[in-house]
Amino acid sequence: MADPRIIDVELDQATIVWRSADVEQERRIAIFDLLEGNHFAPQREHEDGYKGPYVVRLRVEEGRLAIDIGREDRSPLESVILGLGRFRRPIKDYFAICDSYFQAIRNATPQQIETVDMARRAIHNEAAELLVERMAGKIEVDFDTARRLFTLICVLHIKG
Repeated sequence: MADPRIIDVELDQATIVWRSADVEQERRIAIFDLLEGNHFAPQREHEDGYKGPYVVRLRVEEGRLAIDIGREDRSPLESVILGLGRFRRPIKDYFAICDSYFQAIRNATPQQIETVDMARRAIHNEAAELLVERMAGKIEVDFDTARRLFTLICVLHIKG
């Protein structure tokens, strides 16, 4: 019986050099929301017919995103590798707008905060669409799952 969802996700701690309290909060929220509801269906057929649920580990290796996918018992199924070249700009833009957002929360008017938040959401949505496109044929995900995965990919790129 198919259960195409992530039940646990971890980030490769060796990849993450540093993260602020704001980034740590974003990471916690993204993981919580991801585990609350997601659609994640690797497209490769496995010999035993396994179709979820999945344990996922995200890491960056040689400039590429590695998505290590395991069974519920944590035994490995496969790794999917995605080039991150097309994500460089969205990640950079997302970091910049998040910095502006965190500063606005502390100092700006509600209207200014709303404007920055709308820009942040737009960048996030575009990056999620790109992730869905890049994963096509490898892993089927819904839009909300892609948004949360993009947040986690950004956390992996923080260099301090």
